[in-house]
Parts: sequence; C-alpha cells; structure tokens
Amino acid sequence: MIQDIKITLREDKREIPKDMSKVRFGKTFSDHMFLMEYNSKDGWHDARIVPHEPIPMDMGAMVFHYAQEIFEGMKAYRREDGEVQFFRPFENIRRMAASGARVSMPAMDEDMFMEALRRLVEVDKDWVPHEKGASLYIRPFMIATDVGLGVQASDSYLFCILTCPVGNYYPEGINPIKILIEDEDVRAVRGGTGFAKCGGNYAASIRASKRAAEQGFAQVLWLDGVERKYIEEVGAMNIMFKIDGKVVTPALNGSVLPGITRKSSLALIKSWGYDVEERQISVEELVAAAKAGKLEEAWGTGTAAVVSPVGQLTYKGETLVVGTGNIGEVTQKLYDGLTGIQWGKIEDPYEWTVKL
Repeated sequence: MIQDIKITLREDKREIPKDMSKVRFGKTFSDHMFLMEYNSKDGWHDARIVPHEPIPMDMGAMVFHYAQEIFEGMKAYRREDGEVQFFRPFENIRRMAASGARVSMPAMDEDMFMEALRRLVEVDKDWVPHEKGASLYIRPFMIATDVGLGVQASDSYLFCILTCPVGNYYPEGINPIKILIEDEDVRAVRGGTGFAKCGGNYAASIRASKRAAEQGFAQVLWLDGVERKYIEEVGAMNIMFKIDGKVVTPALNGSVLPGITRKSSLALIKSWGYDVEERQISVEELVAAAKAGKLEEAWGTGTAAVVSPVGQLTYKGETLVVGTGNIGEVTQKLYDGLTGIQWGKIEDPYEWTVKL
C-alpha cells in the first residue's frame, strides 16, 4: 500500500560536485533523505522526504547495543538520453526484506519502497551525475529505535534512504586486483547472518581486511566458517572463476550474500553459451587449477565496481597468477554488458531497468 509522502525541501541547497573524479565514495550526500517509521501499533507511518541532516538518537537505542540493523546498496544511472533509471530495484527491495526477516525486522510494502526511491531521486534528480561511469549511489537502511537494554527484538524502527553521487570506479581503466585468501578469521557460518546485509557481517570482516590492506592487497577472499576449506566470497563482492573453459562460482549456501550483480552476471554468461557451475569450490582445487594453468580468469561482482578483475591470489604465502595476470575476455565482456544495460547504452532484453 502506497502512503502519501510529505516533502520538505531544503532551503540552503548544497553545491553539486562538478568533477566527480574528486568525490570520495560515500562522503558527499545529496540534499534530501527519505524517512519512515514503524511500530507494532501503527505499522509503517510518517513517510517523509526531508533535508539530509543529523537525527537525534537516544544512546540507549537498541541498534547501538544489539546491532539490529540492515541495509542495501543500489544505484540510479543517467542514461545517454539524459533520463534516469534504476537497475533491478525490486531485487534489492526483496533482499532487504529477507535480511530483515533474519534479524526480526519488519518488511516494508514493495510498492511503497519503490515509491520512496522514485520520489527521493526525483527530488534530487540533479544529483545524478552526467559524467561517464558516474552514478547516484543509494543506501536504504533500517535501525532498531526502542530504548532499553535487553536482548530482544525492538518494537520500533526507523527506515531511511540516503543518496550520494559517486564517480567512475575505474577512472583510469580496469586494472586487475590482488586478493589475499584469508585462513584465520571467518566472516560467517551457515545458519548465521552471512546471507543478510547487516552490519555485523561487515564488522567481522574488518580485522582481516585491514591486515590484507597493510600487505598491499585490495580485498580478502573468505573461506567457509566450519572447515575453512571452501571459497565463499570476497569482502565486498561475490567471486567467479573461469576454470578450464567453465565459469564456476560458489553456490548460495546461507553464508554467502545473494548478490544482484552476481545473479545478473550468471544470466548474461549463460546467454553467451558458457557452461556455468554453482557449487562448492575448495581452495585446494583453486590452487591446483592455477598451478596447472587452468585458472583462466577470476573476477568479483558487486554494486560498487560492477565487475572487478582479479590478477593474483595469495594463499599461505604463495602467490598464484590468474591467467596472464590481465583482464580476461569474459570479465571484460561481462563488464561491458552489465554497464551497457545499466547506463542505457545497449538494449535491455531482460527488463532489468526501471526508468524514473
């Protein structure tokens, strides 16, 4: 059910960045934000678009103590004809509902969620960049707002949508990254919250990511939390490999995020006639494939970078070169195909895009 949205426009307009290459990801926010509240008595209510500004929070709010919160990441794109569009927004909406169900948080009506996205981006449409490769990043999130100490589900919640312009993830071209395969810390286990987008998963990844960055690696590749044997995902992306002609990616087993870019990538790759396997991949299999020259390509998929080629993998001190160490044919084709659809440069045969 779509509710009325009250709009209060900002009087002191912020300056919209003119050079997106100088804008740091997630540091510059647009003029407005969407807010809506929930409690068991009133349900979802008080939908509003207001100037982006700090909100008062009691230090006893349960989100601070028990991490009951969820979020999403998506984008709005400026097409070549000047119009604005979203990429598979209902996939994000449904994934957020699934994340909420795992941590006992209420789902918002899908049509209301979509209307909030539309209205907010319409209000701040001028913030959607015109520069090639730039976009408007959208961060919906929900937090528990009951005040009190005690481990239980909150009765009240605040839903918010923030937006921020972001530049081209690859301003100087796509360069393969180096990844460290983590063999000490674990990110998630089956039965836990690994499949959900909630802050606890990311907090659990920070220590290993920091260690990896200090050694010059761009990302951490996680192994399963039980046997520490099977490949799961990269810190901010799902992972895919081309091994001996086949595209292989870890199956969604409850501890891997069901990425929307992952899902879209698999659809495109299958349409091109490649054999695709979603299954367990052991780190030993990956190492053996690399040493035999059969690990032809590797890439990550996610909202921020879309597709990120992997040139090297390091495991227990041993560095493995992926293919030639350069971006592979499938990786490049996938990046071009996805970004072409997202920015409206090529036909969208799947009806993935939704115009503003």
